[in-house]
Amino acid sequence: MSRFALIKAVLGPIMRLMFRPQVEGAEHIPGDGPVILAGNHLTFIDSIVLPVVTKRQVFFIGKDEYVTGKGVKGRLMAWFFTGVGMIPVDRDGASGGVAALMTGRRILEEGKIFGIYPEGTRSPDGRLYRGRTGIARLTLMTGAPVVPFAMIGTDKLQPGGRGIPRPGRVTVRFGEAMEFSRYEGMDRDRYVLRAVTDSVMAEVMRLSGQEYVDMYATKAKAA
Repeated sequence: MSRFALIKAVLGPIMRLMFRPQVEGAEHIPGDGPVILAGNHLTFIDSIVLPVVTKRQVFFIGKDEYVTGKGVKGRLMAWFFTGVGMIPVDRDGASGGVAALMTGRRILEEGKIFGIYPEGTRSPDGRLYRGRTGIARLTLMTGAPVVPFAMIGTDKLQPGGRGIPRPGRVTVRFGEAMEFSRYEGMDRDRYVLRAVTDSVMAEVMRLSGQEYVDMYATKAKAA
């Protein structure tokens, strides 16, 4: 049994009991081949709930601080996050964005699922912010379809992304797969990248029902 299967078998029932996830549209996720899951990011537990509700393992980028902690707690966190599919990357360095992009490309070229939050960070106020174009570059470089998804209610269980989440119900809603083969070979055209990204974010907004803000979340947090 793989570590992912073990974690899901042991902790899956606990997570389901605690968060009572209602899943809609899971049939839109292809059963094999490369897939990009792109959704909103409300709080820390989004990346814990998502692996629980998908049959296939989802790989995603995470802060390297999640796996570098000391002591028993640090080792347990590293074991858990790398086990569920997190790949630690120093995103704060000068080459952090490139490293994250290349990691995502490698995962997709291996025929796996790559999960990404196009906003680039958690929403500071529950609204949906402008998407970064890395999502567009990934789908155009690899040809992988994009399945948009929405996390609904996770911010109510863990406000601000801090502290121990309280029990409650969350909804994870997946939309129909989106493909952008018509833009093949145009992954360096900034207008195409923005158009593809905006179309994905429009679907995420439709699924989540969030108010959209045409500003990067990082800029809103710095204001």
